[in-house]
Amino acid sequence: MSTKRRVILMVNPNTNPKTTAMMQDLATLELRGSGLAAVGITAFHGPRMIIDPASLEAAATHVLDVVRTYLAGPDGPDVVAIMVAAIGDPGRQELSDEVTVPVVGIGEASILAASEGGRTFGMATSTPLLVPSLRHLVMNHDRAEYFRGVKLTTSGPLALAADPQRQFLELRQAVGESVASGAQAVIIAGGPLSETARRLSAENIAVIIEPIPSACRLVLTRLGTDLFTAD
Repeated sequence: MSTKRRVILMVNPNTNPKTTAMMQDLATLELRGSGLAAVGITAFHGPRMIIDPASLEAAATHVLDVVRTYLAGPDGPDVVAIMVAAIGDPGRQELSDEVTVPVVGIGEASILAASEGGRTFGMATSTPLLVPSLRHLVMNHDRAEYFRGVKLTTSGPLALAADPQRQFLELRQAVGESVASGAQAVIIAGGPLSETARRLSAENIAVIIEPIPSACRLVLTRLGTDLFTAD
């Protein structure tokens, strides 16, 4: 097997480098023993947190710009897969049409993981303006028959981003509401919510689908087992 470095390039469409670092750390944990390294990059332009359809749509261009810049640089040849680390998957399809390596979105991966085996699922999130976009994403992946809807936190995304404990408590409430609506699994829908998703998973209150680990597993599946090494 070649000793060349193999990189999963994680692009954060939100322009918050702290969020990028947090998601890269989670991916690194998930990829232990795979022979792959997670490298996070942050969009050059756009909001620190995508919270509405207009910024989600604009993020596709920002994702393409930052990925093209990285791929054209000295470390570009190391990239074996790309992960779009925002739940709405901005730019995922455009990148897939442009590059030869697999491109996975955390929204795509979460939906496929949540609905595996015909399991019903819901979403819990803090971004009410993105609910139509999330529903559309589910339909794009032909999983509408298993979808039990989106449950929202009481407070908005920016307020919760500034208060992690409040974010945890309100998302836990939303998870409970999703389960009560018939969801057998619940996606914590948002890249910046990844740390809270991990906390909720440890609570064992429901089957929690964490977007970053789900995307890592989907990347590994699409790359094939030849890239695995012993743990």
